[in-house]
Amino acid sequence: MMLQVAEIARRQATLWTDRIHTLPIVVLTPHSGCNCRCVMCDIWMANDRREELSRDDLERHARDFQALGVRRVVLTGGEPLMHANLWGLCEVLRAIGIRLTLLSTGLLLRSHAVAVVRWCDEVIVSLDGGPALHDRIRRCRDAFAQLVDGVAALREVEPRFRVTGRCVVQRANFDALSDIVDAARSVALDQISFLAVDVTSEAFNRPAGWSDARADDVALGPTEARALVDEVERLIARQNTGLPPRFVAESPDRLRALAGHFLAMNGLGEQPLRSCNAPWVSTVIEADGTVRPCFFHPPLGNLRDGSLSDILNAERAVRFRKELDVARDEVCHTCVCTLHRSAWAEV
Repeated sequence: MMLQVAEIARRQATLWTDRIHTLPIVVLTPHSGCNCRCVMCDIWMANDRREELSRDDLERHARDFQALGVRRVVLTGGEPLMHANLWGLCEVLRAIGIRLTLLSTGLLLRSHAVAVVRWCDEVIVSLDGGPALHDRIRRCRDAFAQLVDGVAALREVEPRFRVTGRCVVQRANFDALSDIVDAARSVALDQISFLAVDVTSEAFNRPAGWSDARADDVALGPTEARALVDEVERLIARQNTGLPPRFVAESPDRLRALAGHFLAMNGLGEQPLRSCNAPWVSTVIEADGTVRPCFFHPPLGNLRDGSLSDILNAERAVRFRKELDVARDEVCHTCVCTLHRSAWAEV
């Protein structure tokens, strides 16, 4: 469905004025916990102090979501399926015409398959490697087998339901990109994407960041970064000859930028140029109501203290966007998760 002229004009006004006139994407963390213990993430460490957004929390802001023109909500975590009433949240959002993407570890898909297909438009599962490697990174027994079973359950309900995968590239799997593609195909995913591991920010339940020793456990050193360059080129060659079109989400240039990020982190070049307008086209809402411009920048406010529109258009939020130079900002400089949407882009 094509965007209306008025919606395009509102998006352009946001980019020009730094005030949020329309907000295509909201990334929502319904539940703060996780059922995996991944080596590259500390979200699971919050399991003993779980937070979650209630249906009442969301209903209070539904009209604001609608006024802001939110078109898609990405349910992320942790594991959203651990929420006590996730489908109640989804009902609120679907009632105002919002499309839903569910990010999941895959462990609970089998038991929730019917509801997932009913309420969500697509699922993105975390995939870190073949069976043994995936389980080792997830530090969860039979994680790969449960993922396979969960995806199969979704397809039993609706054979055409879209399920894609996302892989975090790190020390344990940087040399297995082609194997990960094979694993994605064996699970019958529609697509696989690759993302560099984040070791520099306070996101993902790391309020004090990581020590150098902890970061070194998952970061690539100079030798691994150089080897990743070769692994990426092998994957690009395979893209051109043996894979369905767009099965790997990233273009050759984006894959090379992935390798370039790790080279730059080791002082072996400059960080690839980034094109990101996430703070102008999206926001992140955490399980305790915290509102951020993206995963990595400091909070702007909390939904329990005011409306989303008021938070995003408060003086300090507008000033943040006006002063943010993505090309030079220290946080953006090493960001692993950029987002860019033009005023004309569908969501």
